[in-house]
Amino acid sequence: MDIKAILMGVFFALIWSSAFSSARIIVADASPLASLSLRFFLSGIIGVIIARMMGQTWNLTRDQWRATLVFGLCQNAIYLGLNFFAMQTVQASLASIIASTMPLMVAAAGWIVFRDRLPLFGVIGLLLGIVGVVIIMSARMDAGVDLRGVALCVIAAVSLTVATLSMRGASSGGNLMMVVGLQMLVGSGVLAVVSALTETIHVNLTPELVAAFVYTMLAPGLLATYIWFALVQRIGAVKAATFHFLNPFFGVAIAAYLLGEQLGAHDILGVVVIGLGILAVQLSRAVKT
Repeated sequence: MDIKAILMGVFFALIWSSAFSSARIIVADASPLASLSLRFFLSGIIGVIIARMMGQTWNLTRDQWRATLVFGLCQNAIYLGLNFFAMQTVQASLASIIASTMPLMVAAAGWIVFRDRLPLFGVIGLLLGIVGVVIIMSARMDAGVDLRGVALCVIAAVSLTVATLSMRGASSGGNLMMVVGLQMLVGSGVLAVVSALTETIHVNLTPELVAAFVYTMLAPGLLATYIWFALVQRIGAVKAATFHFLNPFFGVAIAAYLLGEQLGAHDILGVVVIGLGILAVQLSRAVKT
């Protein structure tokens, strides 16, 4: 893994983790699903325009179209839609911690569903991840966390796992920015329908809302997604996923800095244990491959 790949991975993890705090700011002043649909629509249009300027077309391969639809539905519509809705009552730090368990879910799915062999070091990593989640959730439940919101975040993480498993087909065949733009338009369309059926639109236009919306649209929306696809294309999905072990640390740190969310000893311990578990799983899979 070269220095460029390392910088790409760290930068991706930082931007990805910051999205939870910016989302928390957005849902405080706007309807969650409608605002997310608008964000994806604008990001998708910008992504497609940039792709056309780069000489890319929408003549995608069959695998790319399938991955674009699955990724747009599972990550953008379900994963982010549920997270945006849940963060009306769930802290950004907790949502980021739950989402950060995605690499553990991917490894578990490969082991249980697809019968992939997972080395002992990887099994230990899975167990560490479970222990870390239990440590955090036990403390949060004592403090009165919204269990419905937590359940939505867990379902969202499962959907993100499915989206991640569809990644490889989207990372080959060229037209990378076009794939990024189109999968956002897929998510926008699905969320627009759900919002129209379930939400009463409200917006309290504040400088914080505008700044958070623009940042979320451009950085986590376009830039982070492009970096992730490019990183998978450069070093492979297994090695790229190793950088997810940084997400729990970045997520809680950014939430504490921007939103003033308080972190207890159990939270810090749980984050460290989850991070070590993710790292152990990814390193074991990297050695295997």
